[in-house]
Amino acid sequence: MEATDIEHSLVIEGEFDALSIEVKAPDSLHVGVAKKFPAKSNARKVAKALGARDGIIFLPGQWNMNWEDSDQGPPFRQRRYFYYLTGVNFPGCSVTYDIEADKLTIWIPYTAPSTILWFGNTPGPEECLARSDVHDVQYSNKLSEYLASRLAKVKTLYVLRPSQMPKFVEFDNLKPRLLIDTASLQPVMDEARVIKSEYEIEMIRKANAVSSEAHKQVAMSMYGLSNECEIEASFLSSCTAQNAHTQAYPIIAGSGPNASTLHYDANNQPLAGRELLVLDAGAEWDCYASDITRTLPVGSTFSPEARAIYDLVHQMQEECIQRIRPGVVFRDLHLHATLVAVKGLLRLGILHNGTADEIFKHGTGSAFFPHGLGHHVGLDVHDVLSRDLLRPAGESMWGKRRPIGPSSLRAMVKQAMAGNANANDATAASGDRQWNMLWPNMIVTVEPGLYFCRPYIEAYLLRSNQHKNYVNQAVLERYWGVGGVRVEDCILVTDNGFENLTTAPKGAELLRILGVHH
Repeated sequence: MEATDIEHSLVIEGEFDALSIEVKAPDSLHVGVAKKFPAKSNARKVAKALGARDGIIFLPGQWNMNWEDSDQGPPFRQRRYFYYLTGVNFPGCSVTYDIEADKLTIWIPYTAPSTILWFGNTPGPEECLARSDVHDVQYSNKLSEYLASRLAKVKTLYVLRPSQMPKFVEFDNLKPRLLIDTASLQPVMDEARVIKSEYEIEMIRKANAVSSEAHKQVAMSMYGLSNECEIEASFLSSCTAQNAHTQAYPIIAGSGPNASTLHYDANNQPLAGRELLVLDAGAEWDCYASDITRTLPVGSTFSPEARAIYDLVHQMQEECIQRIRPGVVFRDLHLHATLVAVKGLLRLGILHNGTADEIFKHGTGSAFFPHGLGHHVGLDVHDVLSRDLLRPAGESMWGKRRPIGPSSLRAMVKQAMAGNANANDATAASGDRQWNMLWPNMIVTVEPGLYFCRPYIEAYLLRSNQHKNYVNQAVLERYWGVGGVRVEDCILVTDNGFENLTTAPKGAELLRILGVHH
């Protein structure tokens, strides 16, 4: 390898006020993995789960759209179920899979020369065949003729939902003899998507690499920034410079009290006078998401309160990550994180008047840790079946953006204890299915957090005298300025354990980069 071929970056060494060269390991993307999008294997996986020997699977892609009263529209975002069967990321396409013939065909729009002048060319059949492992690529003007012919010979048409059925004149005449199944496809595609292929793992690994580098760049430039908007801009700049132009979700850059709002996205407040900043941000790579959170001290010193919560949240995460392996019930990891939090808050004096087990079982811990431990990651940042794992930050398993309250936490504890008491009990087995087990090639986040949101905690304590009795409000007063601490990585479940796909600095390593004194 020539010296000029070595991938490297310049790193600021704060301790010596100098630059050093950091040689990067060769990019693993596509190593040992087919470069084409594995559309055929995905389609066959779905068909096998359907248990069908014949029939047509039909999925339309997304079309461009404009806002009302405008010739502009939102950025294009491909339908994820369509993408899973095609790897195609431009508008106006459809896909069919003939189960009996094992034939996967992408149907693409023809781009007229006048359109190319204004908007450029969309990929043609040859380019689509080069990118995606499909049997055929045809222009969309032939789709209705194909469907009319093929649907006259098969028994079943599989679509995700009624609104996505094909639209052509002859289809109305075919409906009486067809079984149109709008219920079976999404559940089996969800099951297929939750176990990632090697290709998908590499895409998510790459998304994490890009985002991890962006988090590192923010940390290295942190003390030259004065507003949350500059944190957001720094992260976006790094991602774009790495050719990742799309974020998997709106960037959260909340400092001080804003760090206690789980889905804060204003990102417009000055950093002066704030202790901590929560940066929750992750880029996409070829439609695959990453999801990473780091908490950074705003100044070069750490208050004892901020450092104590920072260390406790990192302990919660590390203990949970180390427990990940196939067969583990994710609910149990959430409960472990909550117990670690309760024990830590007791040591700090924020909780008192009870044992850790007593306070934990009563559900008071969710006043400070009110969201799920994590979720699946894939083509969506909160990927399919996340509701069966645990709701992501800001959501509970009982409803969107509804916190995990004491009653729901108590129910989780009771169910876990029942399951552990008799692993062969039918009720326990049913509970384990409800609270999704981890299996090889799942990718999940582990994102514990502790938050000091005054309106929420004060309202929480008013729910019962018992909760109020467990919280030492005089000690709690010292912690309002902490705001919130969250740390989050994307974890691949392997055959024997786990692999952390997120390489962004955290914990003591992050503090070293920041030059924090404590």
